Amino acid sequence: MAISLKKGQGISLKKSDFDLSMVTIGLGWDINDGKKGFLSNLLGKKEDEYDLDVIAFLCDANSKVKDLGSVGANNRVTLVGGDVVFFNSMRHGSGCVWLTGDNRTGSGDGDDEQIIVKLNDLPDAYQKIAFVVQIYGGKEKRQNFGKVRNAFIRAVDNQGKEMTRFDLSGGAGFDQYCSMLFAELVRESGGWKFNAIGSPDPSDTFVTWLKQYSH
Repeated sequence: MAISLKKGQGISLKKSDFDLSMVTIGLGWDINDGKKGFLSNLLGKKEDEYDLDVIAFLCDANSKVKDLGSVGANNRVTLVGGDVVFFNSMRHGSGCVWLTGDNRTGSGDGDDEQIIVKLNDLPDAYQKIAFVVQIYGGKEKRQNFGKVRNAFIRAVDNQGKEMTRFDLSGGAGFDQYCSMLFAELVRESGGWKFNAIGSPDPSDTFVTWLKQYSH
């Protein structure tokens, strides 16, 4: 039976107990159906769908992202091909971490987005993986985590065994936030540790979080 964590808690994922050769980090959520006003109903206006993205930062022993990817026009960092796995760079160069795709609605049961991690093969240079969730265009669309419910992040081993999960629903206390540091995987002796964090931020871009994880 999976261990259910609360904010701030952690659990060791030991190789002796789980098959960490290929771990699925799954995220899911639902969106509250807001009541439309009279004018919106009259005009048939449809509320914009929520587009939640999951991003992974691969960090060194100092909890920093060392490689920020290629440099594009005007010497701007693109983050493509570096140690950030996101919608524009879905597979890490090590071949050990990748996004499976983008679900823009959160509809349906089960995971809405997944990141696959080969923890046993991940080079020792990477000591931590941080998982951030953002509401793409949240500020412009006036969308926030206050309307997100049944949100969860879970870790499933290569045998399909759910090792742990962290459930976090929105509510009025989250109506100012458009991104969140959801959880971290931290390398430790004999395996990895999964930490439930759930720290929100008003920004709707993961770049704000990346500043805390880069040199």
